[in-house]
Amino acid sequence: MVRRIILHWSAGRYYPSEFEKRYYHFLVDVEGKVYAGMYKPEDNDNCTDGIYAPHTGGGNTGSIGVCFCGMYGFKSASNCGNFPISKIQFEAGAKFVAELCQKYKLEVSNLTVLTHYEFGKLYPKTSSAGKIDITYLPPYSWVAKDDIGNFIRSKVRWYKESLRG
Repeated sequence: MVRRIILHWSAGRYYPSEFEKRYYHFLVDVEGKVYAGMYKPEDNDNCTDGIYAPHTGGGNTGSIGVCFCGMYGFKSASNCGNFPISKIQFEAGAKFVAELCQKYKLEVSNLTVLTHYEFGKLYPKTSSAGKIDITYLPPYSWVAKDDIGNFIRSKVRWYKESLRG
């Protein structure tokens, strides 16, 4: 049963590789196109069988992994590498997450839509502790690191509302 959606960046380039498709259910490229990974979200209902997308250490069961392709070379806000997340990519990803929330009947909250970084803070004894995705959004550089999750959730809520109309 899907309980949450965890958002990532790939720390790779702008288009998903076959390697990345093994780890995430969905990947969003720089142009906003969404790709399916190797596994379906329902494969993460049971992660003991080895047939699931291992996107979040300690948090894969019941979780959909959605990844923004990019951020290879990220060091800091002032040095985010040659593959920063684009505005088109981010907006398409937020809309797609809203569609997933609608499909899986998830209310948008800090427990149902969160970044890998937030998951690691909530569960510090997992291998996700200390992850930096997503701690910076190049198209919205004014959003502070600890406000990014709330910013994403507000976007997802807006898109979810627009789907109802």
